[in-house]
Amino acid sequence: MNTPSAPPQPSPSGLPPDPQPPVKYLELKAALLLLLMLVLVVGSALYVLYARGAFERTQRLVLISDDSEGVVVGMDMTFAGFAIGRVARIELGPDGNARILIDVPEKDARWLRTSSIFTMERSLVGSTRIRAYSGVLEDPPLPDGAERQVLRGDASAEIPRLTASIRDLLDNLNDLTKAGAPLSQSLANVQTATEKLNGPQGAMGLLLGNETDARKVAAALDRANALLARADGLTQRLDTLVANADRQVFGTGAAPGQGGLVSDARATVQQLNGLLGEARGTLQKVDAVLVEAQGIASNTREATVDLSALRADVEASLRKVDGLVNEINRKWPFARDTEIQLK
Repeated sequence: MNTPSAPPQPSPSGLPPDPQPPVKYLELKAALLLLLMLVLVVGSALYVLYARGAFERTQRLVLISDDSEGVVVGMDMTFAGFAIGRVARIELGPDGNARILIDVPEKDARWLRTSSIFTMERSLVGSTRIRAYSGVLEDPPLPDGAERQVLRGDASAEIPRLTASIRDLLDNLNDLTKAGAPLSQSLANVQTATEKLNGPQGAMGLLLGNETDARKVAAALDRANALLARADGLTQRLDTLVANADRQVFGTGAAPGQGGLVSDARATVQQLNGLLGEARGTLQKVDAVLVEAQGIASNTREATVDLSALRADVEASLRKVDGLVNEINRKWPFARDTEIQLK
């Protein structure tokens, strides 16, 4: 059988006894917990420093600017959109310019060359940005501790100048649009000119300024048109006269069988050449007969008969030549006035 346990005895101080026994090595465990927390904090800090490149080998770059407003320590310097450096310190140089010290990791320093250009841009919205541009990557690398002048572009710095320009523009607009301004007078003159253009005289009245001169110019134009019409008629008559002269003189456009004077003269000359050839032949015959007459004295009677016949032939040829010459004299331009007047 189980014997009943004895009830707990009250403490001498009269307080109830502690239901849980005390924890062993409590101080040691608390110390270990604090040490673990310290290690975690230090490890986190070291990781953050490692992640931010605190333990990487860096190269120092110094950018010089006349104003470093908007630049803060820890700001990134970007190349092609990637952060390749970080602002480590900002100081004021002895010449009064701001010196921006940037740490660039050695693995990213290969993108910086001696011909690189550095800009500091400050827009209306957003923070200031530092950018690097390397156009020729074959140039020598940028040495450690190099100092470069930074090109600064501040959009907000143009606001006062833009405001002043807008104010000047508004003042000029007010001067142009106020009453009595040259622009108002020009518009009034344009309106007057438009009314004259729409008037009965049109552009002529606008150019001359009054209706009387416009009517005179219109009358002069009418006379000029009439003169031109008469000149056209005269030109047509001259063309007809020239055509008739060509037809009569050169036979141009003449009907078949109707030659011109030049053609007739050419034909007459040809006939004259034929007659002269015949006369030459007849004279040659006469020469032959004379030779025969000189050689043959016994045939005087027959030679006389032959001479009479040859003389008749010569006279006939001469009459033909005389008639042809008379015919040539009767035709133009060889016609002559052969009428004999008695005074």
